[in-house]
Amino acid sequence: MATDTLKSKPGAQGATGGLRRLLLDNGALTALIVLVIAMSALSGDFLTADNLLNVGVQAAVTAILAFGVTFVIVSAGIDLSVGSVAALSATVLAWSATEAGMPVVLAVLLSVLTGIACGLVNGFLISYGKLPPFIATLAMLSVGRGLSLVISQGSPIAFPDSVSHLGDTLGGWLPVPVLVMIVMGLITAFVLGRTYIGRSMYAIGGNEEAARLSGLRVKRQKLAIYAFSGLFAAAAGIVLASRLSSAQPQAAQGYELDAIAAVVIGGASLAGGTGKASGTLIGALILAVLRNGLNLLSVSAFWQQVVIGVVIALAVLFDTLRRKAGATPVAAGASGGGNRGRQALTYVIAAVVAVAVVGATSLLHNGSSGGKDQKIGLSLSTLNNPFFVQIRNGAEEEAKKLGVDLTVTDAQNDASQQANQLQNFVSGGLSAVVVNPVDSDAAGPSVRAANKDGIPVIAVDRGVNKAQTSALVASDNVEGGQLGAKALAEKLGGKGIIVILQGQAGTSASRERGAGFAAGLKAYPGIKVVAKQPADFDRTKGLDVMTNLLQAHPDVDGVFAENDEMALGAIKALGAKAGKSVQVVGFDGTPDGLKAVEAGTLYASVAQQPRELGRIAVQNALRAAEDKKVEQTVKVPVKVVTKENVAGFEG
Repeated sequence: MATDTLKSKPGAQGATGGLRRLLLDNGALTALIVLVIAMSALSGDFLTADNLLNVGVQAAVTAILAFGVTFVIVSAGIDLSVGSVAALSATVLAWSATEAGMPVVLAVLLSVLTGIACGLVNGFLISYGKLPPFIATLAMLSVGRGLSLVISQGSPIAFPDSVSHLGDTLGGWLPVPVLVMIVMGLITAFVLGRTYIGRSMYAIGGNEEAARLSGLRVKRQKLAIYAFSGLFAAAAGIVLASRLSSAQPQAAQGYELDAIAAVVIGGASLAGGTGKASGTLIGALILAVLRNGLNLLSVSAFWQQVVIGVVIALAVLFDTLRRKAGATPVAAGASGGGNRGRQALTYVIAAVVAVAVVGATSLLHNGSSGGKDQKIGLSLSTLNNPFFVQIRNGAEEEAKKLGVDLTVTDAQNDASQQANQLQNFVSGGLSAVVVNPVDSDAAGPSVRAANKDGIPVIAVDRGVNKAQTSALVASDNVEGGQLGAKALAEKLGGKGIIVILQGQAGTSASRERGAGFAAGLKAYPGIKVVAKQPADFDRTKGLDVMTNLLQAHPDVDGVFAENDEMALGAIKALGAKAGKSVQVVGFDGTPDGLKAVEAGTLYASVAQQPRELGRIAVQNALRAAEDKKVEQTVKVPVKVVTKENVAGFEG
């Protein structure tokens, strides 16, 4: 029969052999204990009740997704679609309950059925269509994300209040996402250990042909396995959207990789046949502890990705070494009461040891929070864009000048990841927080949590909805879009055909700049927009999208790009036409954009002076932390930079 757990071969005797076997059979648990002890020793803010609850909340969505993926990996499959299915299910719920006016209960049911349907499609393509699981679920990844964008029209949809309570707490302290995670974990453990389909998963993963010959209906079982994965993805999507109070069409990007990593770190084998719910939960907690601890330690967002990648590689390497060291498979369901008792005792001993050591290390940090320097956190929507890098640079320069301890994080355009980072700031005892929201609505719940703890929040570049901020330091994206429309239209003499390169769907910056450009263009009826396509604020995508648009519209006269990066990509696609027969207007006033303006290939950039935004944001954050008066709105002037005035402009 297929395997459920791994147990070391007999032969190693004595205390050394027993310790070796304990470490081999409980590698993930050992790693989690070591991480908790290390983070407690390195950061005095880690071992607090609020922060530990934050870790649980941040692990919840990944863990719920990973529980569903556990079924798939145990049966020697893979599911790359769970992140997209989660986003699609949440979008269906929000759209059904708001736009379609359905009762919330029916909307939730439809959302769950959407997840199950996606899983069934995956299972059908794999079982009856004979597609490899990697290909089938990769296709669903794209389909799910696309449908989410189609339904939402690329914009977040507010979640019904009755469902948003899933992101709240019970009794003012116990987070509902943690409870949902525990319930889904118990369901996973029950299915794997106590049901016929659970035993079938291990059998299929251990040897599919043998399972078929023994009478299992493998094709039907795979349909059910992938349906389970879709169901859990829907649950994760609902919990995630509840935390953000809105369904984000771009939510949960990359979460499928975190889910797979959690399962593998927890001791499951990608070859199938092994895996259990407790291991998956431990794997998800390891990832959450890593991210939380690295945030508290002010480790660079770029290095955080490196560390997590190394941990995943080490987990797989450990699994290989464990097998070579003599671990032998134990039949699923055949472990007996004695083995289960020993396993429970192992967990109890581990918990006691962890509490004892962590309690001792916490003494190292008594009184450590009384430092003289003010601590400020800066959460940026992304650092994969020169504009936001400039904001960071300006903020760091001002922080150094003022003697402020500044911690910078990168949300990677993921609203849920930014919510986690803001929670870490709140539990980290910072004096103030500066946030550049991925989405103004999604940042609201986290900022409200900071409000509750009396931590002042400064919004930079974009505002925060349904929460209190001490100040908004920004230039007007809508006004900038209008100025861009005026500059391009006047350069074209009030007539011509143009295309628009849009930013990442669902982001407030893209919506506001696009709305401003459309409003400004109304004054020029001779200008015709023949195409609008998203290029995600990315230079390479700007190049590709513009190349494609030129095939359909070779006679285009102008291009408006919602940031300089896409504009620079469009210039590359246009070649010799740029700045001559085709005029391009960008947005942001980045260093590369200004060089292109000076060279004449980029006609103009709507410049926001990002360094100044960063400087002023830190100044206001420090003033708010010291209870000094702060202006509610601080506007940094926007200006159109052309070849005539670029020499005197400083961003």
